[in-house]
Amino acid sequence: MARPFVLWMTGLPCSGKTTIVKDLQRDIPNLAMLDGDELREWLSPKDFSKEGRDEHNKKVAHLAKLLLRHGIPSVVSLVSPYAENRENARSIVDSGDQFAECYVKCSLAKCEERDVKGMYAKARRGEIKGFTGIDDPYEAPENADLIVDTEDEPLADSAQKVKSFLRSRGLI
Repeated sequence: MARPFVLWMTGLPCSGKTTIVKDLQRDIPNLAMLDGDELREWLSPKDFSKEGRDEHNKKVAHLAKLLLRHGIPSVVSLVSPYAENRENARSIVDSGDQFAECYVKCSLAKCEERDVKGMYAKARRGEIKGFTGIDDPYEAPENADLIVDTEDEPLADSAQKVKSFLRSRGLI
């Protein structure tokens, strides 16, 4: 590894964020995955309000910054539904080209098709309130540093694009 980094992956639930990170972990030594679902269990339990999501994103950004300071590369796999969340993360981490935003682009229909946990179906039945893409908005990035389209390309190709991007910045 050339330099530590924070790669902030954003996209709808089930777009492929975590799957891409797991692929990256096979090739990038010591890569930490900051998974939104996993972190929510102990950082910001079950508050999916706008304010709760904002706060959770800030906590994850501070954790990513801490890892960066200690020389540990990390990939944040977090829906981060609002542009403001992602702008705040970039500002909190404050590391120039060692921070990058990656938009994992995938249609709502394809994400629903991939949903093995049945979250989208529950949201459509009203059992989950404030679910991103159903009754809470997802603001797609307008100026992401990198876009991978997991609907139209295999996830392995998306992971390869991410690695190529990180190489182009001298981060791996």
